[in-house]
Amino acid sequence: MTVLRVRGLGWAVGGAQIVTDVGFDVAEGEFVAVIGPNGAGKTSLFNLVSGLVRPTSGTIELDGADITHAPPHRRARRGLGRTFQSSSVFPALTARENVRLAAAAHRGSCLRLWRRADADRVAASAAADALERVGLADRSARTAGSLSHGDKRKLEIAILLATDPRLILLDEPMAGVGTADVPALTDVIRSVHREQGRTVLMVEHHMDVLLGLADRVAVMHHGSLLALDTPAKVMADPTVQDAYLGEPL
Repeated sequence: MTVLRVRGLGWAVGGAQIVTDVGFDVAEGEFVAVIGPNGAGKTSLFNLVSGLVRPTSGTIELDGADITHAPPHRRARRGLGRTFQSSSVFPALTARENVRLAAAAHRGSCLRLWRRADADRVAASAAADALERVGLADRSARTAGSLSHGDKRKLEIAILLATDPRLILLDEPMAGVGTADVPALTDVIRSVHREQGRTVLMVEHHMDVLLGLADRVAVMHHGSLLALDTPAKVMADPTVQDAYLGEPL
């Protein structure tokens, strides 16, 4: 089953073409890595898929439904979750409160002002489960601002899991993460994909991380999709090597 279908996607700003005629499918349970040099259009592609910017051409479908012009919150309701290059959590709230808030919002109960937040047992249970899945159960009572950068990244993933997403977009999750924390975060992402069966689209510059996670690799270059294939075939493609680094990958 195809979870995400992109056809002829383009985005132009002031006459400058940022993304040009991009098309691809992502199957249910698949992990697709998106690579490319700086300025290749990777984050712009994510912004288009998640609804932060509107395309000037093309279509985007999520589970067969056209979301090309849907606002971000409606895409989230349909099961699209995303993280950003910069951590986006509520630093003064505990890890548990951050995730519980997402779970409650997903259920439509976060605006019931006459109820205590901790009275929503379903949201609390979803939060506890999500924190357990990313390895933060023992730090759930700590404020998000006091967590290491690597743990903040895990918290962002827990927030997504609490909303039960069909498709997860991870935009450079290793950015700013210390070298010592990369393996643990990689294990969390691998678990989200393989053990929990989530469909993942991820932008990342750590090639060693991507090659151990991805089913397929998409290469962006000058706003266009240069290649989309298995990691081995993409890494051996001379055109990709020349466009990405100018030398063998």
